[in-house]
Amino acid sequence: MSQPQHVTLAVPDVSCEHCVMTINGTLRQQPSVRGIQVDLDTKTVQFSYDPDQVSLDTIESVLDDAGYTVAK
Repeated sequence: MSQPQHVTLAVPDVSCEHCVMTINGTLRQQPSVRGIQVDLDTKTVQFSYDPDQVSLDTIESVLDDAGYTVAK
């Protein structure tokens, strides 16, 4: 198992508690994603994950499929 990666993603479409619940539920379904924190004020999502179990590209794709595109 590799070291957990800690990331902060800018997600401009986050605007309400429903968004927070959707993002939390979506990310919890991904293997090894932990410590999810969604900040409505800064429109960011912070979490850690094990890159041996899931890629950041996959996580970003899953968020996009849920309606929350990650800003690049």
